[in-house]
Amino acid sequence: MISLLLATSASPALAQSSESEFFKQTGHTVSGEFLTYYRSAPNAELVFGYPITEAFLKNGLTIQYFQRARFELYPSLPDSQRVRLTPLGRELYTPGERLNIFNPFACRYFASTGFSVCYAFLDFFKQSGGVERFGQPISPFEYRNDLIVQYFENARFEWKPWLPDGQRVSVADLGRQYFDQQKEDPNLLPPLPGDGIGRILKLQVRAFVWKAVTLASDQQLVYVIVQDQTLQPVSGAQGSATIRWADGTSGSIPFSTNSSGVGIVPLTFFNQPYGKMVNIEIYVAKDGLSATTTTSFRIWY
Repeated sequence: MISLLLATSASPALAQSSESEFFKQTGHTVSGEFLTYYRSAPNAELVFGYPITEAFLKNGLTIQYFQRARFELYPSLPDSQRVRLTPLGRELYTPGERLNIFNPFACRYFASTGFSVCYAFLDFFKQSGGVERFGQPISPFEYRNDLIVQYFENARFEWKPWLPDGQRVSVADLGRQYFDQQKEDPNLLPPLPGDGIGRILKLQVRAFVWKAVTLASDQQLVYVIVQDQTLQPVSGAQGSATIRWADGTSGSIPFSTNSSGVGIVPLTFFNQPYGKMVNIEIYVAKDGLSATTTTSFRIWY
């Protein structure tokens, strides 16, 4: 059985390019930056599986569960770093029955963790995204439930020699295991009705202030209007307003939109310098989508 580890191949990547995609296999949608990251994998269905929840907020962080992964969104980071994978392998790994499999001509050694990736596991690792997708290996080959497996920071590889050539290396469903371990709300799992029609595909955001000019010590209101691609109001969008005060200081205030798609940010301030602008940067997010805009007002007298 071990000798069959010498060969494997990858499956084709997803090719669509819309901002939102409904997966009928599980009845959930992937949107925005999560969808961009999903499609960036050479064989996303093998690496991540299908979505098993919609994107949702947990402790201020937008996340989405897939069969084999969990995505996290960090909007304050540079574009290439905004989507990260939860290290499910590290979170779920416990040592198993070790197998001594090593061939210096068919393995790659990772000095940072002290483990090697070999044979078909190494082929799949290289073809499917390598360290960027799976992280470093954190275990040797192990024998679990009649399978040869190996854990990585973000995943677990499994060897299934009874499957056709090219399908014998698979990624375990750690996303669902972690969902259960974290005691997430089971109501997030059932498929949503329909085929994705009527779903939010794009966020559009506008912002304006109550008063164009204010006193040096005054109160102000910032109104944020969030709509979808059909200009329908988007309720429950989570956002933040970053205030760049006239005196050079700054601060961030969270808000959410109501049933009319409107968020209101109240401001109270004192002793701002005359004649200068207060600039406001708005960020909103919902279901893995995000949008930004700006507004401002002047300290007049």
